[in-house]
Amino acid sequence: MTAPILRNPSVVVIGAGMTGILLAIELEKAGITDVTILEKKNDLGGTWRENTYPGVACDIPAHMYTYSFEPNPEWSHRFAHGEEIQAYFKRVSDKYKVTPKIHFNEAVTEASYRNGKWTTKTNQGKTYVSDFLISATGILHHPARPNIQGLGTFQGKCFHTAEWDHSVDLKGKRIGIIGTGSTAAQVIPEIIKVGKKVSVFQRTPQWIVRVPDTDYTEKDKERWRKNNNILKRFHKWYTFAVEQTFSKAVIGKKIPHMLMSFLCKRNLKNSVKDPVLRAKLTPNYRVGCKRVIVNSTFYEAIQKPNADLVTEGIEKITEKGVVTKDGKLHELDVLILATGFHPFNFMRPMNLTGKDGVSIDTVWKKKVQAYRSLFIPHFPNFVLMLGPNTPIGNFSVIAMSEVQTKYVLKVINDWRKKKFDEIETTEEALKNFAAYLKAGMGSTVWLGGCQSWYLDPDGDPAMWPYTWSRWEKEMKTPNYKDFVLNSF
Repeated sequence: MTAPILRNPSVVVIGAGMTGILLAIELEKAGITDVTILEKKNDLGGTWRENTYPGVACDIPAHMYTYSFEPNPEWSHRFAHGEEIQAYFKRVSDKYKVTPKIHFNEAVTEASYRNGKWTTKTNQGKTYVSDFLISATGILHHPARPNIQGLGTFQGKCFHTAEWDHSVDLKGKRIGIIGTGSTAAQVIPEIIKVGKKVSVFQRTPQWIVRVPDTDYTEKDKERWRKNNNILKRFHKWYTFAVEQTFSKAVIGKKIPHMLMSFLCKRNLKNSVKDPVLRAKLTPNYRVGCKRVIVNSTFYEAIQKPNADLVTEGIEKITEKGVVTKDGKLHELDVLILATGFHPFNFMRPMNLTGKDGVSIDTVWKKKVQAYRSLFIPHFPNFVLMLGPNTPIGNFSVIAMSEVQTKYVLKVINDWRKKKFDEIETTEEALKNFAAYLKAGMGSTVWLGGCQSWYLDPDGDPAMWPYTWSRWEKEMKTPNYKDFVLNSF
């Protein structure tokens, strides 16, 4: 009995970040050669290309933040710095011959589906036709600017952390930073080292857990180059540790949450001796309601003589600086916006049109949802990687993308075997999946009395409310009862 001849689908991937590179590698391994990656910028790397602010680093241990098939003996720190992560992705992309498949400086403007094919257009006036369209645009890539009166009137230099202006010399300057999230906690200590006075405008304090950032020596790296098994053990250990602590804590498992709460509260108590400052830095919500910040430098930095934690709230911004609600003008030379991203944009603002001319904006008008975080009704043969409800309790997004990629490849391989020509999830399946998610949210910490980027406009966390191992298990095999399969 001869094996069936497999079709070789054409696949267009949007985005050459971590997930886009992974998809290209795995598609090639599966024998799928007609792969085109469309990248809006002039370089790959996604998040790690965009974010170049001082102190940028990953808050997941470096040996866990690697592709499972490509350990990296070159990490210099336990928490890898941005430029090293960017270099890692470039190295992997070159090694697996992904880079030649990337079309740089081609932002997708629109994509539409008709008769089993996706037609994708870019800002270069080019058109690509494919059997499958996969969005690997990531979660946090549209900078959010605060809606503060007078922001545009400030006469000094003003920029978002994701659009860092390296031409601005910060030495000896009066610098204001709006925000105290994960990015701010990394950048603030670096700015305090050089600024004459640094005013940190805090709306909401954050819980911070201290995990020292170990430096790795050349001797360490040499040992790892000779023995990859050490790196694989690191990967397994860190994966186990994060799953049993952070990931279980945020979904409401009592003992991990008690431990995480204890570590955060002890860190604040031991690090900040001034009771007035400590009170300002103490959140009034449960640990984990906002993303727990992994950091060992922020508390020390905010206590420096040239640092000022401002909690009065911002009234407006003027030509000279920031006016707080107590009427005080904080005069500034530079204003830095560490105000995060729009987490529910995903592939937008591109104009995505599915079956029968249905727009993504219409489908998502009431709520941004996707079945298994991957598939959207009315959009056949389209996949949204790392879609809503993907973020899983402070886990590595590389691990998430690897699980999703295996799932997607099973779908594509069934298409190759001619089991169907068109696959589309149903409204009913999406509704049931949403109900399943909602049923698990009650015990999580994300409903613990805070406003965070995890919450959608309805106040529902766009997160996975169960364990990592449960997610992995449920993502093993596609359940085709939740799809409409058509053959032409």
